Amino acid sequence: MPADIASTSGKQSITAFAAADPVFVCVISYTATSEIPGITVAGANPDLIKYTSPADAEFLYYGKCMCVEGVPATPDGKPTPALITRTALLKGEIPSFVVDAGALVKPSVPFFSFGLDSGRNILTHAAMEKSAVKRALELGEITGKQLARLSDLVVIGESIPGGTTTALAVLTALGVDAKFKVSSSMPENPHSLKNRVVEAALARSDSMSQNAGSSLEAVALLGDPMIPSVAGIARGALSAGCRVMLAGGTQMTAVMLLLKLLDTRLRGLCIGTTKYVMDDRTSDLAGLAKAVSPETPVLTCDLHLEDSVKPGLRSFNQGFVKEGVGAGGASLAAMLKSDKITGRNLMAAIEKEYESCIESRMGQIKSG
Repeated sequence: MPADIASTSGKQSITAFAAADPVFVCVISYTATSEIPGITVAGANPDLIKYTSPADAEFLYYGKCMCVEGVPATPDGKPTPALITRTALLKGEIPSFVVDAGALVKPSVPFFSFGLDSGRNILTHAAMEKSAVKRALELGEITGKQLARLSDLVVIGESIPGGTTTALAVLTALGVDAKFKVSSSMPENPHSLKNRVVEAALARSDSMSQNAGSSLEAVALLGDPMIPSVAGIARGALSAGCRVMLAGGTQMTAVMLLLKLLDTRLRGLCIGTTKYVMDDRTSDLAGLAKAVSPETPVLTCDLHLEDSVKPGLRSFNQGFVKEGVGAGGASLAAMLKSDKITGRNLMAAIEKEYESCIESRMGQIKSG
């Protein structure tokens, strides 16, 4: 059993997700809620937020971004979590696919498209049409069933700036106490801002609909296109008898809640994330997961980034980024596939990828 994997449900739940042929899917999307000042630090500035998800998808394939110039890292070297995902997929020899579920900018990689519009700002508008929620679920199910034919574990990650706020809104609308429990890519989690946005959105949605407490209506009014898309893929794969890992942080509890309210059989489902989310004192992934589905385990991986020689990678253990683009789930899948892959040798591989994809390009830009 991999020493760098832990579970909220004990050792048996870890071995239950060992896989010979895992497959990784990254769902990229967009919500205009991310444009609210202070909600997210994704993107170097507000004008670049719309490029975050497609740039992440491109980085997975190329080790660089095509839709925007520059390096997918902050000026002081904090990289996109896609760096971890890319490294884990390469080391684990895990095939990957991209699903466009309303990305505002389309990536320069092959992708499946669900034909969805991007999500609207929940502070001022309904997030999406209910028909779009149904479309996302239906196309997701088709996709999940096909992926189940190729794999014994479907790992589903996401990239959507501002997604913890829309997840908080959906969880709250559907009766889960999620205030002060969703995570953030920043050390100083802007809970007060998120709560104010959600309270205003709930007040607006109550005036718009008498059915805001129903699952599909809540997602349409308060969510984002990622939530039903990931739920649909998971639902399809589970119905085909395949195991599923929701690769992400607290956003995935909103996906899990939607699955539960749609009467999906959740046996064979887990959440997979990094220890940096699980150990985050400003959020409560374990508590949210238990509130939604006590029998569903949360698996976490330790990548030992606090011991990295790269300050940009050590920042993951200091409250920055922590998770995203399925980084934890991809790492877990690699370790569950092969006992030769550990958190420490993954860290070494991440450092090498960081040098070639981040440091070298930062050096090129500085030199000219």
